[in-house]
Amino acid sequence: MTSLETTVVEKPKRGRIKCVVWDLDNTVWDGTLLEDGEVAVRPEVVAEIKRLDELGVLHSVASRNDHDAAMARLKAAGLDEYFLYPQITWNPKSGSVERIAKALNIGLDAVAFVDDQPFELAEVAHALPAVKTVDVAELASELASEEFRPKFVTDESRVRRDLYRAAAVREQVEQDHEGTSEEFLSTLDMKFTIARAQREDLQRAEELTVRTNQLNSTGRTYSYDELDELRQSPDHVLLVASLSDKYGGYGKIGLALAERGTEAWHLRMMLMSCRVMSRGVGTVLLNHIMGLAKADGAKLRADFVETGRNRVMYVTYAFAGFTEISRDGSRLVFESDLSQIQPPPSYLTVELR
Repeated sequence: MTSLETTVVEKPKRGRIKCVVWDLDNTVWDGTLLEDGEVAVRPEVVAEIKRLDELGVLHSVASRNDHDAAMARLKAAGLDEYFLYPQITWNPKSGSVERIAKALNIGLDAVAFVDDQPFELAEVAHALPAVKTVDVAELASELASEEFRPKFVTDESRVRRDLYRAAAVREQVEQDHEGTSEEFLSTLDMKFTIARAQREDLQRAEELTVRTNQLNSTGRTYSYDELDELRQSPDHVLLVASLSDKYGGYGKIGLALAERGTEAWHLRMMLMSCRVMSRGVGTVLLNHIMGLAKADGAKLRADFVETGRNRVMYVTYAFAGFTEISRDGSRLVFESDLSQIQPPPSYLTVELR
């Protein structure tokens, strides 16, 4: 493959923080757990954790502390269930924050780190400059900023923590599974649903364009009004995809926009939530659109913009048999004659609505 010039696609600042990582001592609670024994959880912090959780913002912990003692205190306060992949060790906090972002499969620029110690804030800021650092003394004003305020609170937002908890269970089961990855996937009873987007899907659709980076063919964001207009356009097909398995739903995880044409359809946008990257479903939506275009007697062209994070989408198009037909810097157009369309993987049931 040839090297691609990178285009920096600016995501909206509003709602960019997907996870807040908290220190514990003198941050979530007053005092130092191992010195004071009894520490009092700060009610204003608890209120913020719960408020952000309702908005779909995730939480985790990066604390230098005794793991078992700290988790016991969080559990006693009813807070342990709010924190995903907590990192309670004696190691540098920058490493903990990086591990949390990796476990959640989100970018470091989508993470905020809250601490009371200038040294810890500086260490994280130096090692991970993309992370937003927040002094707990300025917590109320910082968390009220637009970076922590998503434009929409969708059904997905309200259950996002539960979706990630279910994902953690799947990951553990997968680690314990003896056999190939495909054999494990075949045990999940996965169902992939593709449907024409309805008005009630559009808030989540806009959210997907803002939040999805790695599996996003162009990196472009679309507003609710733009998506609603495209949804109703006779010249466009706007599709939304969902995934579920025996452990529950993943929610709406895919979005695609195709423009109809006589000679060729044009895939203007395709994206898939990073949550399903390891589920082998990345090409299912693409293959469906390929089938629609072929049934209409057309070829399929696809826009691609290299953003620095979405290299896997370049590989996805190449693997599906697309070839590059034009290039303008980092902006490419692929084309497929649709002579070969891959069937869905055997471990997946596809439902069309």
